[in-house]
Amino acid sequence: MTQRYKVTIAYDGTNFAGFQKQPQQRTVQSVIEDALNKMNKTDEHIFIVGSGRTDAGVHALAQVIHFDFPHEIPALGMKRGLNSMLPLDLEVKDCEIVDDSFHARFSTHGKRYMYRVSRGEFVNPFKRFYTAHYKYPLDIDKIRAALPDVVGTHDFTSFVAAGSQARDHVRTIYEATVREDLANDEVIFEFYGNGFLYNQVRIMVAALLEIGRGQRPVHDFLRLYEVKNRKECYRTAPASGLYLKEVVYNQPQ
Repeated sequence: MTQRYKVTIAYDGTNFAGFQKQPQQRTVQSVIEDALNKMNKTDEHIFIVGSGRTDAGVHALAQVIHFDFPHEIPALGMKRGLNSMLPLDLEVKDCEIVDDSFHARFSTHGKRYMYRVSRGEFVNPFKRFYTAHYKYPLDIDKIRAALPDVVGTHDFTSFVAAGSQARDHVRTIYEATVREDLANDEVIFEFYGNGFLYNQVRIMVAALLEIGRGQRPVHDFLRLYEVKNRKECYRTAPASGLYLKEVVYNQPQ
């Protein structure tokens, strides 16, 4: 009997060419599918479906996938079995058997991303794969003043990178925050929304850092929504600072 599994995974994106399977590339999808198909005792190939894609170098604290497996394995057994076969930069955090109506991508209510910025004068060698580095002075109060302009439903055309396949650039951001982690000399952003465009979070962070540095007016996001021009917001923050922190699902009716 085929069972559907909902699996929450965490990974260090440094040595992955992103989530999605690509020819001759080490990706999160390909590594997990290889492990599942070694566990499978039939000729049926197991495919996984992710809540979304992450790019090369982007990390995940709680990415969600689902797959159908042709053997009845308890959820705990599936979790242990997969973890015994996965590399050290990829871990199954949680596993549950779900109804066939669950879909890792289409059942989502929203996603929460975190972005870490290291403030040291020089690049910390132990943070270089896990934060962006920004040595310039920042006025955090200016960034906080700009964040209410991020929240709401907007056309994010100015914040989507070339290569996006999305036709509709309207998205809703429910929450946008920034905080200073003084102990670690970091600035940490979080964004929770119903969905995000290709590189949207990284482009928004780059613009917010420019606001904090005084290179943009505090309320420049309002202008950028109107002009719908990526050339007006051309910088993209590094992938190393970005983490998929949480995927939130709609409650069953």
